[in-house]
Amino acid sequence: MAHFRKLLTEAEGLLICTPEFAMGVPGSLKNALDRTVSSADLRLKPIMLVTAPLSGQKAQASLLETSVVLEGLITPATTALVQFARTKVNAEASITDAQALADMSAALEVFLAHK
Repeated sequence: MAHFRKLLTEAEGLLICTPEFAMGVPGSLKNALDRTVSSADLRLKPIMLVTAPLSGQKAQASLLETSVVLEGLITPATTALVQFARTKVNAEASITDAQALADMSAALEVFLAHK
C-alpha cells in the first residue's frame, strides 16, 4: 500500500478504468481508494473515470461518490460510461464503437487539460 500511495502522491492525476462487478465497484479498487481517504493523496488532483458495465451505472455512481470524499477533481466531463463494453471492442482491443470512442476522447481531453 505504501508504494501505491507514493505513486498517487507523485501523480499529476488518476485515470480509473473499471468494469462493474456485482452491480458495484470491484472490491480491490474500492479498498485501495478507501485507504487513501485519510492521506489526501488525491486531494485536488484530476480524476478521469471510465466505467464499463454490462448495462447499469452503479459502479460509476459509487466511484463518483467516493471521489467527493477523496476531494479529487472529477466532473461529468471527465467521465465516460461505456455500456456493454465487450461489444464495442475488437479482438485486438481497439474500440470499434464511434460513440464510445468519442465519449472517452472527450473525457480524456478535459482530463489532460487539468495539467
